[in-house]
Amino acid sequence: MTASPSLVVKCTSGAEAPERASQAFTVASTALAAGASVSMWLTGESVWFAVPGRAEEFELPHAAALADLRDAVLAGGTLTVCTQCAARRDLTQEQLLPGVRIAGAASFVDEILRDGTQALVY
Repeated sequence: MTASPSLVVKCTSGAEAPERASQAFTVASTALAAGASVSMWLTGESVWFAVPGRAEEFELPHAAALADLRDAVLAGGTLTVCTQCAARRDLTQEQLLPGVRIAGAASFVDEILRDGTQALVY
């Protein structure tokens, strides 16, 4: 049996770049629906989408609700907040949604260097 393809999506922008943020979540959730193994990393301002209520406030015309896309990633994949990005915003694990993890560059590099993994950065 062939292993499912693996995709790592890194989102580097938040509400200040709504189309880029929406695209990252859309691609991650679409890949999950297609049967891929998905790990999504939130860095920079995108880390706020891992805080309860923040994705729910996000609006972009003609785009799926970001909270729904985020929840799909949480349900079927892995959602990670960058350690340094969380620290710069004084965010702790307790402030994040259940199921979100905080991890650093070494974990990101480990994921993207695995055989059969494709990495995308938005």
